[in-house]
Amino acid sequence: MHNRHFYIEAELCQECKALENVCGDSCESRKIKEEDRLITVLSDGLGSGVKANILATMTTSMALQFTAKNDPLEHTSNFIMKTLPVDSKRQISYSTFSILDINCEGDACIVEFDNPPVLIYRNGDFIDLQREIKTINRPDSIAADVHYSNIKLQKEDRIIMVSDGITQSGMGTSKMPFGWGSDGLKTFIKENIKQNPNISARQLARKIMQRAKANDADQFKDDSTCQVIYCREPRKMVLASGPPYYKNYDAVLADRVDNFRGKKVICGGTTSKIISRELDRQIHIELNNYNPELPPVAEMEGIDLITEGILTLGKVSSLLEQLNTNTINGDGPAEQMVKLLLNSDSILILAGTQINNAHQDPNLPVELEIRRNIVKKIANLLEGKFLKTIEIEYL
Repeated sequence: MHNRHFYIEAELCQECKALENVCGDSCESRKIKEEDRLITVLSDGLGSGVKANILATMTTSMALQFTAKNDPLEHTSNFIMKTLPVDSKRQISYSTFSILDINCEGDACIVEFDNPPVLIYRNGDFIDLQREIKTINRPDSIAADVHYSNIKLQKEDRIIMVSDGITQSGMGTSKMPFGWGSDGLKTFIKENIKQNPNISARQLARKIMQRAKANDADQFKDDSTCQVIYCREPRKMVLASGPPYYKNYDAVLADRVDNFRGKKVICGGTTSKIISRELDRQIHIELNNYNPELPPVAEMEGIDLITEGILTLGKVSSLLEQLNTNTINGDGPAEQMVKLLLNSDSILILAGTQINNAHQDPNLPVELEIRRNIVKKIANLLEGKFLKTIEIEYL
């Protein structure tokens, strides 16, 4: 997500309690493109398994819907607290929640109820949030304290949201009789950022999860979730696919790609030949291709990846649809492109509109849609599922 000051990278890592098939935590993020806002909600359902997952998912859904409609966060938290059931024996809520709402100016509003505190890392240390505590009286007469805070985010800030499966990891061991705790988590985060100041949200979230799991002897004793948000300069990429409708736009396409600052990908044999001709650069086919599904990649000076067109785009679309995280295995042409897409924040797609008659052949498989439709599908997946900023230009 872009705002006027920096790009916001959001990454989630989550794992079930050992021997459970369903995670009792729920964490959802929604990008509201029209308002340039990012909303993230983390909820921890009481216990584990399906029941905990239902309660946590219900909580995140309510919080996202109310917050997205610009309802005051106090009203949102009141509604959730008065809706959620309470455990009759322990007199505690069946789920917790943390809500983070970041607008285009970098203003962040935070609401917290019974989760480990949200951490804000800035300039080598953690900020002490000025939390306002408000007591909510539920219909069952059980009072609950909800914490509200606001902060103006800056470039290079990191926000870390976790469930108590992380902070309580290691509990009962000789080294951590009371668990890892927020202090142990803070120390670990500081050490990792000091070693790698540019560590991505994805890398940091995975490291936190790996360490917490190690604290529990590699078997989580509770559902564990870690959401990391990193405010930084955007990583940019251009994807050129398809020849322009008018031939005199060939030079424009080549110039746009050549002068782009960021990663550069060309998808399509005709497109690569146009750019090769206009820039007077040779294309070299990489013959060490072990993927029988797709033609081999090619190389050109100044270009990060060159692939075949419609088949590769179709495979990329399929991979993005199947992925649930920002991690992908494999090294085929489509996998290489997906990795570049997922490692980029702001992606410009230069889509040629000249129709290739081969793609209208009724004998070709149905999944080989016209390039324009596949490009739209990829853009929607990257925007909606992976929170990327996408711009499509048709040439």
